Amino acid sequence: MSRPTAPKAHKEEDERQVVCRNRKARHDYFVIETFEAGIELRGSEVKSLRDANAQLVDAYATVDNGQLFLRNAHISPYDPASLANHEPTRARRLLMHRSEIRRLQGKLEESGLTMVPLSLYFRGGKVKVELALVRGKKTWDKRTKIDERRARKEIRGIMRGEQAE
Repeated sequence: MSRPTAPKAHKEEDERQVVCRNRKARHDYFVIETFEAGIELRGSEVKSLRDANAQLVDAYATVDNGQLFLRNAHISPYDPASLANHEPTRARRLLMHRSEIRRLQGKLEESGLTMVPLSLYFRGGKVKVELALVRGKKTWDKRTKIDERRARKEIRGIMRGEQAE
């Protein structure tokens, strides 16, 4: 007679296998709100993402006819899929609930707001995109952030007893 087994514990909610990050986005923009969206991909694109061949540097998201699209995200062609390969920078549809898309569309119509991807990752075997609603930083905002970082580094050095240059 077999003993009943305990129900399996659910995996951590945030168990992500990150493919790529858009590090420049946090430098160039103020992040107002973040969202998670699924992405509609072709088979060769998924294979390429498993090899971590993607870049989000100039990528952004738009709402067209009630649908959300990721534009300028570069997913390199997968070499073994020679004939069935994909266009590297094609527009890819993002999957979110219709009500969320409508809410985002309203926010995007405000001046100065846009949507950029922060990261691309696998969660539970599915590819997800972390999107952010952002507002652009001015040059002096970026300089201020760099100065603050430099000051914190100097303070840490003084606290450790090192000489500041």
